Amino acid sequence: MAMQPADVPTDDAAALRRLRWRARRGLLENDLLFTRFFARHGDSLQPAQVAALGELLDIDDQTLLALLLGHIEPPAQARAAQRLGLLDLLRAD
Repeated sequence: MAMQPADVPTDDAAALRRLRWRARRGLLENDLLFTRFFARHGDSLQPAQVAALGELLDIDDQTLLALLLGHIEPPAQARAAQRLGLLDLLRAD
């Protein structure tokens, strides 16, 4: 059984595991960005950030890559992620 981070409630940890799985994308570039992001920030994400990340993962791969690279402005689905600083974290990694 996997160990849960001490500061992450069980429901949030399960949601985070599901997001890690959903973050496995069709584009290698997206996979690399999300792998680094989760390695650096996965255990410290707040519930609102986890929810916003789920909204980001609803965006198609090409648009998501352009967004993460800063080539386009965030669509409506990414506004919460932008407001919570997730895009900054993803772009910095």
